[in-house]
Amino acid sequence: MTPEPPSQDQAAKPRRAGIIAFAIGAAASLTFFAFFPGLPHVIDWGAVLASLVIGALARRAWLARTRRKRTNGG
Repeated sequence: MTPEPPSQDQAAKPRRAGIIAFAIGAAASLTFFAFFPGLPHVIDWGAVLASLVIGALARRAWLARTRRKRTNGG
């Protein structure tokens, strides 16, 4: 027997989770740059770019974690 291809709903779950992880990572880092005491309270392009990179890293980490859980059966 050949394995059935994943349904469209099953394929959309990791994508949706990745988008949410990216948004949370980017929002958290922008919040850090905006409100952390001692830093200039100005969001400049460096902070925006750093937030995008941090969001991408959060997405990658979340997807790697969920793939590892799925393959290990945990």
